Amino acid sequence: MEDINRKENQDRGKAQDLRLYVKINSFRYPDGTVALSDIILEIKSGEFIGILGSNGSGKTTLLKVMDGLLKDFDGAIILDGINIKKLSPREIYRKVGLVFQNPDDQLFAATVFEDVAFGPINMGFEQAEVINRVNNALKYVEMEGYAKKSIHNLSFGQKKRVCIAGLLAMGHEILLLDEPTAGLDPMGEYKMMNLLMKLNRENGVTIIMATHSVDLVPLFLDRLYILSKGHIVRGGTPHDVFTAPEEMSSIKLRLPQIAELIYKLKHEDKMPFNRIPLTIGEARREIIKTVMPDA
Repeated sequence: MEDINRKENQDRGKAQDLRLYVKINSFRYPDGTVALSDIILEIKSGEFIGILGSNGSGKTTLLKVMDGLLKDFDGAIILDGINIKKLSPREIYRKVGLVFQNPDDQLFAATVFEDVAFGPINMGFEQAEVINRVNNALKYVEMEGYAKKSIHNLSFGQKKRVCIAGLLAMGHEILLLDEPTAGLDPMGEYKMMNLLMKLNRENGVTIIMATHSVDLVPLFLDRLYILSKGHIVRGGTPHDVFTAPEEMSSIKLRLPQIAELIYKLKHEDKMPFNRIPLTIGEARREIIKTVMPDA
């Protein structure tokens, strides 16, 4: 018991300046299969973090552990200095909320207002406060005017926004999102990512997003962790993580398309690029610098 307490104190010490400290030595499914192992994540308040991995890499399981839905793991999740294993679901959900990949798995009420209001009502807020929280949350996700709308009449992207609003109405300061752009068209993807960036930068919401959309990652994320076969294989800024297509393909991912093009121009066509850009804007500047060095 002393060893366990000492270990937990060490973990808490590492986490004292962090909003969320995740250390998972292992998590096994009931059949004994190891789903997660050797994972350490350090997430500061106000960061926008990505968990990048192919299908089956363990992203959803990791988010469920971080949200307290799965507690039978070896390790510690420290939320604001406290191990979530010692917190009640209500105490966790006051701060952390998970948005599922499929919004139909999360939405259940008849109307938008009823669904977004469900959390605040169950938290014991007075009616006036519930109404205020719902209206503010819908405004944050650009769904004001939809309060009386039937959930069944919403588009897929609108349903995802309502899921986020439901968590914001409860006062969640940390959002965990499982493939938030999945099922959306290209314009819907960028609208969703711009919404998340707005919540992060203007409202200070800490966001951890699981995704396999490598082309969106460099535009929005502060830091990135790559998950493969249940463990973290690389972490850092997008420029730190995206290095070479061969390394990415070994974990069933690829570079952003613009980065892959410049990488081939540099290594196969011997064009003298100084760095591998990850966005169109960066690529444009690198190309101009290379082909018109005096411009």
